[in-house]
Amino acid sequence: MEIKLTNLAMDFQQTKAVNDLTITIQDGHLVSILGPSGCGKSTTLNMLAGLYKPTAGEIYFGDKLVNQVEPEHREIGMVFQNYALYPHLTVLKNIMFPLKMAKVNKKEAFERATEMAKLVQIDHLLDRKPGQLSGGQQQRVAIARALVKNPKVLLLDEPLSNLDARLRLEMREEIRRIQKEVGITTIFVTHDQEEAMSISDKILLMRDGTLQQYTTPLEMYDKPSNLFVSQFMGNPPINIYKATVNKELKRVELKNSNVHIPLLGNVDVTKFPEDVIVGIRPESFVSETSSKELPQVSISINLIERTGRDTLLSGKIGEQQVRALISSKQQLGNVEELSLYITEFTVFDSETENSIWYFDGEGAQ
Repeated sequence: MEIKLTNLAMDFQQTKAVNDLTITIQDGHLVSILGPSGCGKSTTLNMLAGLYKPTAGEIYFGDKLVNQVEPEHREIGMVFQNYALYPHLTVLKNIMFPLKMAKVNKKEAFERATEMAKLVQIDHLLDRKPGQLSGGQQQRVAIARALVKNPKVLLLDEPLSNLDARLRLEMREEIRRIQKEVGITTIFVTHDQEEAMSISDKILLMRDGTLQQYTTPLEMYDKPSNLFVSQFMGNPPINIYKATVNKELKRVELKNSNVHIPLLGNVDVTKFPEDVIVGIRPESFVSETSSKELPQVSISINLIERTGRDTLLSGKIGEQQVRALISSKQQLGNVEELSLYITEFTVFDSETENSIWYFDGEGAQ
């Protein structure tokens, strides 16, 4: 099922919860709606589910306009944050419940429910009640119950938020496996950017009810459309510096610092505003490179944190704070200063905060 949202809006009295949202979700894709609390992601999901009627705009499931279609007629399956299982019913009866409501005969309902239980790997728990299950097992029951009706769209509202860190990792992998196996169009609401990055075909990032960027996880991470996107995505967070553009010398000069970064490659600096913001991700610093053209900076190191695979350096470039992630294999000892190359960075317009240029090492042979 392809889903199209056209100029979608939802107002609550004086508040615009969702404002002029236009996107297309391709058939069979898993799309995460991501953003901070209050950004409109759950409101968007509730409009897709039919729980809210949009103030403006259209929702199409395939070629069908569904704005006025009731939830039970939208051919959707939904998994809530708290799973909403019936505590007095067994796992089997919980999964069969939607089929019972649809008056499917008992034999067919049993066969479909056991098939779904096998898909989500809980077929050995069919006689248990929800109180006898772990959080992850309860979630599997909720997913099986949502899928047993053979819906065309699966909606997941922060389904991992009640699980511990290890189980969250396991269950997000399971959700992706199940989604790919069934081939169902899935919308997954989360506030966790790592979760969204790991399982999504595309991410819809929202802020204050407004679309910020809608693209693949890698594109959003590497080429953020604006400053908010760059700061929301990534952990440790991106390093942000106010800077001015020296058009004559074709470089950006960090404010309150003597640090400058050349603008290499095919770039027309005459179109740049004078004041910009430079964003450098911590992992975009490297100590060694085969290229002689990459920008280079010297970091005064205050703190070295070894986190297993990586080493996190905290310090300063000039007078500006910086975090840099380098390989833990590099022997640093008690070094106080280190020269590092910058492999990638983004330049933003300081007034609009929109991205205006991205350096990815090209032109730096």
